[in-house]
Amino acid sequence: MSSRLGILVASLWLSSMASAGPIASIPGPVDQQGTLARRQLWRVPSTDPDVLMFTTVFRPSGSGPFPLVVMNHGTTQNPVQRQYFPLLEFQAAALWFVRQGFVVAAPQRPGHGETGGVYLEDVDDCSSAGFLAAGRAGAANIGKTIDYMITQSFVRSDRVVVVGQSAGGWDTLAFVSKNPSNVRAAINFDGGRGGHFQGRPNNNCRPDQLVDATRVLSSTARTPTLWIYTKNDSYFGPELSKQMFQAWEAGGANAEYHLLPAFKQEGHLLVDYPQAVAVWAPIVQRFLAEHP
Repeated sequence: MSSRLGILVASLWLSSMASAGPIASIPGPVDQQGTLARRQLWRVPSTDPDVLMFTTVFRPSGSGPFPLVVMNHGTTQNPVQRQYFPLLEFQAAALWFVRQGFVVAAPQRPGHGETGGVYLEDVDDCSSAGFLAAGRAGAANIGKTIDYMITQSFVRSDRVVVVGQSAGGWDTLAFVSKNPSNVRAAINFDGGRGGHFQGRPNNNCRPDQLVDATRVLSSTARTPTLWIYTKNDSYFGPELSKQMFQAWEAGGANAEYHLLPAFKQEGHLLVDYPQAVAVWAPIVQRFLAEHP
């Protein structure tokens, strides 16, 4: 190769690297810390070796180490919507946890938005087995997030709280059914699967199968869990959420259930609303104090 050709190849390679941005195969921070609770975008390993999850990390001031909260988003069966799925960071809730002294990591799971990769949480058949497989796939990526974050010097390895909303709440229940030793508690905001079947509110594709799947998970779960639902949740309404909780409780799991009054137009999005922090924070704070 001539020197001129070598220089041209090297220039093209450097140009392509610059335009591609950070190397996707290396986990860690993607950008600089922001001024709001040291907000920073990270890439975190997933169950797919070729896919790193885009993850928003918030941190208290100081060097720590701090306990960890992992916050988990919902999902959609619509592949087009998943392609454009936003990077959900539950900012108001995350900032509340930071004020309590937690590091917060909010991963975007494989098959969603910028993270990309194969979607592993399909429940298209709406069977108990499908609900369980979907929850366990999400749970595995919760585990990957925890495993990576506790290697960081500012995170404690022995005090983890897992929080999830909607499908993320269901994944949270699946995760604690394995009783991870370093998880002290879990919080399920409006969790479940199969809601809005065929695009219709208050229409779960198989509520009986969802309750059965909940019973299976609860049979091995001993980690304390807090369940928070609202009366105007159009995905998992009061009757269904109570049935799920009763199935969970019947398995011998340590659990606490709260059905809150209707909140705004859609209670399913409770944890997304900044105004809702004042509603759920006292319940969460008391629950965490009881499970130190």
